[in-house]
Amino acid sequence: MRAGFAWDIPTRLNIADVCCDRWARTAPDQVAIRHIGPPDEVWTYGQLKVASDSLAAVLAARGVRRGDRVAILMAQNPRVLVAHLAAHKVGAVSLPLFTLFGEDALRYRLADSGAKAVIVEGAVEDKLRAVTDAPVILSTTKRGAEMSLDDAMAQGPRAFRIAATQADDPAVMIYTSGTTGDPKGVLHAHRFLYGHLPCMELSQAGFPQPGDVGWTPADWAWIGGLMDMALPCLFYGAPLISHRFAKFDPDAAFALMACEGVSNSFLPPTALRLMQQARVPRTLRLRAVGSGGEALGADLLDWGRGTLGCPINEFYGQTEANLVVAACDGVMDRTPGAMGLGVPGHEVAVLGPGDVPVAAGEVGEVCVHAPDPVMMLGYWNKPAATARKIRDGWLRTGDLATLLADGQMVFHSRDDDVITSAGYRIGPVEIEQALCTHPDVTLAAVVGQPDPVRTEVIVAHVVLRPGTDTTDLEETLKQLVRTKASAHMVPRRIIFADSLPMTSTGKILRRALR
Repeated sequence: MRAGFAWDIPTRLNIADVCCDRWARTAPDQVAIRHIGPPDEVWTYGQLKVASDSLAAVLAARGVRRGDRVAILMAQNPRVLVAHLAAHKVGAVSLPLFTLFGEDALRYRLADSGAKAVIVEGAVEDKLRAVTDAPVILSTTKRGAEMSLDDAMAQGPRAFRIAATQADDPAVMIYTSGTTGDPKGVLHAHRFLYGHLPCMELSQAGFPQPGDVGWTPADWAWIGGLMDMALPCLFYGAPLISHRFAKFDPDAAFALMACEGVSNSFLPPTALRLMQQARVPRTLRLRAVGSGGEALGADLLDWGRGTLGCPINEFYGQTEANLVVAACDGVMDRTPGAMGLGVPGHEVAVLGPGDVPVAAGEVGEVCVHAPDPVMMLGYWNKPAATARKIRDGWLRTGDLATLLADGQMVFHSRDDDVITSAGYRIGPVEIEQALCTHPDVTLAAVVGQPDPVRTEVIVAHVVLRPGTDTTDLEETLKQLVRTKASAHMVPRRIIFADSLPMTSTGKILRRALR
């Protein structure tokens, strides 16, 4: 399959055109998104075009120009995708943000990106306004004389001339948490949509087939939710189910999939483990499940084939270069625990010292050959970090893997301090910074602890000022992280220590804490 593969990416490309307008021209009444509310909504491609044209016109009238960043702070619902499409139509860069981010996390990302506009849902509008003075803020609620988002989607002309962007022009920026500094904005081009498609087609068992319906519980603020299901569904013309769970509920997830006829889903490993304990409806019509972020054991693979009646196919990637390795039923022999092989169109190698490929049974770093359509343009305003990430023709993932005799890769470990918890990849720095804003905290270090359900849980080691009263302090510190960083970064455990292990140059040895 790899030998016979060739990319066919148009030189002139705009995500809004291929994911919306081309369908609106030929099949305007075709269902694009079904939102399960309340309230329930059905959006056709024709309606998506009208709404995104209108919003694009409003953004342009308020000064948003080609290359500007448009932040999108909303939970999973159709307006999120309308906002992305509108930004792309202007030629701007869409910047998805997680609604659970705390004030410090939002403040940094909005300031670092220089966002020209922010589109926000009313539930988090107050938090947003406390951290930014962006000149354009459109909200799902209407305050005073301001235009609400729904008004903006109904204000403009019925046709907006899409910016004549090229495949290599910037389109989307997603922040990833680092381990040694501030989060980095990963800037992607319009072509990165096409870069996701080979793995999407493989991992979702020949997606799309007639009657296919897609859904993921993963938030569209992350690359997994947005690019492993949402935008590919729009691209292929397969109806996308939209629904926001306040908290993931495996029984409710099964009920939703059965009721809406979901055939294809991206389900993170933690969600799958929770669903393993729930009752599977007889009316479930899943055809394939894609999963990534951590290795799946033989028990989950067997449960998928036997109980769900479909394969659970695994894939691997990073925000910087997503969906480049896969292990899929029907096209290869599955080895439980293996990430799989390089997806057609992507050259992936396990490299040792001197960038020499390792032999079978040896451990090396997983590297993706550059250039690659799915690969980032670079880190926003961080040329030195970009040069460290992509050098000598390879993107260095920082992940170590063992190479098997048949060429498959088995994840070994990370060579940095990223924590993988409940499907999120979390850097410790933002959490440590939040903890250290407490007046009684003098030092903090955050690591991951193995967990059978979440892969890892977050554990914080904290050094306090002498004589500090620790009564209720653990809960206070957790709330501090929730407010300043994000709810998904809150430590499960906080350990009060007299000191932390350090190198001779004063760097904390997180490895020793683990």
